[in-house]
Amino acid sequence: MIEGPVGVGKTSLAIMLAEKINGQTSLEHTEDNPFLDKFYQRPKKYGFQTQVFFLLRRYQHAREINQIGLFKSAVITDYLFDKDRIFARTNLDDNEFWLYEQLFQLLKRRVTAPDLVIFLQARTEVLMERIKKRDRDYERSISFRYLDQINQAFNDFFFHYLDSPLLVIDASKIDFVNVPEDFEDLVNQIRTIKSGTQYYIPISLKDRS
Repeated sequence: MIEGPVGVGKTSLAIMLAEKINGQTSLEHTEDNPFLDKFYQRPKKYGFQTQVFFLLRRYQHAREINQIGLFKSAVITDYLFDKDRIFARTNLDDNEFWLYEQLFQLLKRRVTAPDLVIFLQARTEVLMERIKKRDRDYERSISFRYLDQINQAFNDFFFHYLDSPLLVIDASKIDFVNVPEDFEDLVNQIRTIKSGTQYYIPISLKDRS
């Protein structure tokens, strides 16, 4: 599974990896959330509805992935089930989060941990630039301050993540879409990971040292 903050490149990497290893993708479609556009405009009013919708949708996807896995050698997603809680902790007040947490913990017990998690991280300035470049309607209201909060929350979460083997990639320093050598080197690195946390250094940066 591939995870990271908004605009970091999760979907692009998921699609490329699935094609490379003859796997199947299960991609998140955030635009399906009917509350998302309203949330970015009025976060206090629509935060709880937005998070519960995402939580239930991601749980449904997680159950579907288990079925897909029976027939495919690899299923690659551009989200982690736990991701929703990262946003909820940032977006909800204490009372809303308490209620959300009860539902989250009930559902998480039924979700299988992934074989590998790839965490793409990047500076908030880079994320903001990429979001503006792709120019999605519902993302135009995202502020730098909010994006920076989410970015820090992701970094904090994965600093303590132990549920699966973890590969951390600084997406500010790698262009796996346009630099074939970086992508091939990344695939080779992924194939070697068995346990623990590893930090990926792109081959293009190794060559400069």
